Amino acid sequence: MLPFLYGRSSVGRVLDSKSNGRGFEPYRPCKIEEMSKVKEYFSETATEMLHRVTWPTWKELQSNTIIVVVASVMIAMMIFVMDYAFGITGDKNATWQGALGFIYQIFK
Repeated sequence: MLPFLYGRSSVGRVLDSKSNGRGFEPYRPCKIEEMSKVKEYFSETATEMLHRVTWPTWKELQSNTIIVVVASVMIAMMIFVMDYAFGITGDKNATWQGALGFIYQIFK
C-alpha cells in the first residue's frame, strides 16, 4: 500500500515549541531584543519626520497644487479630444462616429 499513510514517528515529525524534532531548534516566541528593535525603528522614524525632513512652505504647496490641477485638466481634455476624434462616445446612434466610424463605414 502507500507507506505515507502509516505514520512514522521519526521521519514525519513536526517542529513545535515543546520538542526538538529532528535536532533543529524549536520555534520560540518573540525575544525582548526584537521588540526593542521595533520600538527603536518607530522612535527613529518619528525623529526623522519631525527634525530632518524639509517640509514645503505654504506658498510652495499652493503653487505645486496649482501645477498639478492644471496638468490634470490638460490631460483630461486631451483624452476627451482623442475620444471624440476617434468616435468613442458609447452611443451607437450618434451623428459623429469619429475617424473609426468613418473607417468602419468604408468596409461595410
